[in-house]
Formats: sequence, structure tokens, C-alpha cells
Amino acid sequence: MNIKRADLYRELALEAHLRQGLSAINRVICVLILLASFVAILETEPMLRALSPRLFPTLETVFVVIFIGEYLLRLYVVGEDPHYRGVRGRLRYVFSFWALVDLLAILPYFLGIMVQDNGFLLRLLRLGLMLRLTRLGRFSQAWAALTEALKSRSHELWLSVGLAMLLLLFSSFCLYLAEASDQPVAFGSVPRVLWWSVTTLTTVGYGDMVPITGLGKFFAGLTAVAGIGIIAIPTGILAAAFSDAFQKKQK
Repeated sequence: MNIKRADLYRELALEAHLRQGLSAINRVICVLILLASFVAILETEPMLRALSPRLFPTLETVFVVIFIGEYLLRLYVVGEDPHYRGVRGRLRYVFSFWALVDLLAILPYFLGIMVQDNGFLLRLLRLGLMLRLTRLGRFSQAWAALTEALKSRSHELWLSVGLAMLLLLFSSFCLYLAEASDQPVAFGSVPRVLWWSVTTLTTVGYGDMVPITGLGKFFAGLTAVAGIGIIAIPTGILAAAFSDAFQKKQK
């Protein structure tokens, strides 16, 4: 076994690290991810770009070169894991979840070079740069707890989602029946009323669509009260799942 490569593997792979917490290399990577995301946010401000037109592209190039080097280094040392040994093993690693996340965090830079004349696509690609923040999940035990919590309560969560969808449709139909004749523009169809149902059930209530009939206000009140329960159900399920997951990790 190549000792140098094995040492690098232990520094990069959380499961192989001999000490508690992150290695020095992974800490630096986390800091760089946060810095790169912060720079991507600042770049969206036209006044800052005008002050130094070359600063943000240069910083972005530096970050991308570092992240490409990290990606290649991980690909090089991952062979220390028997599951990813050899050519087939490395191909398996390339298509693993975190390797794909690493790759997707790099690709927007190169795509941005090809679509410099399209403002919408450039804004979309800048949003893609924020995928780098998801890379922090690789270094967090909380992410593993989140995944475990979602898996353990998937049935209950899907049930709550289905209940929410039924309530959305039911409230939309009720408001359509009550308000369509008085407000045909806002409540003239069920698809139009769906927007009102979403904002009401989530307790946002923009106020752009308001029922004016007595029956419509009655159904709106029922929908608003039901929305509190709909939000509380998945919240309680996830809270219990998180508690169970962290208790298992502590044990």
C-alpha cells in the first residue's frame, strides 16, 4: 500500500480520519466553500462588479482551480477504499452522490463561459454556484442525521404531503364555488384559486386575492385554521425523527 496516498486518504475521507472532528485539509475546504459562495453572492451586485470588473472572474477561477484539484485528489486517493479500488471502483465513485455534487459545483463555471451573452442563463448559473454550499453536507454529521430522519419517517411525511394536497384542492374548489361569480378574474377557475390556497394554507397571506362573499370568507377561515395543523404535522414528525437519529448517534 502506498503510505503517502493512504495518509492523504485518511485526511480527506471522514470515515477514515483517525481523530475526532475534521482534518486540517477538510477544514480549509469548508472555509473555501463558504468564501466561494460569499463571492458568488457579492457578484450579483452590479455596483460591486463595476468597481473591479476583473476581481470576481479572477476569484472564481482561483476557486474552481482549487476545487478541481480537490476533486482529482479525492479521485486519486479513493482507491484506498476497497469498494472504490481499480478502474471500475473509481468509476463507481465518480457516480456516487457526493462525487456528483462536487462535479455539479464546478460545472457552472465552464457553462458560464459559453453563455456570457445570455443574461438569464448567467443568473441561473450563478444560482448553480450556490450548489457549493451543499458540499458542506459531506463534512457534517447533521446531514447524515437528516437523511436517516427522512428515511425513517418517509411514510408519515408522504401521508402529510398527500393530506396537504387534498386540502389544497378541497379549499380551491370551495372558494371557486363561492367566489367565481363575484370575482371571475381572481377566482374564475380552480387553478387560479390554487395560488390563494397555497398562500393561505402556508399562513403567508399576500392579500392579492381576498374573498368578499360570506360563504367565501367562511371557507377561507376554515382553510386558514387547517393550514396551522398542516404545517404542524410534518414539523412534529421531523422533530421526533431528528431526536431519534441524534440519540442513536450519541449511543
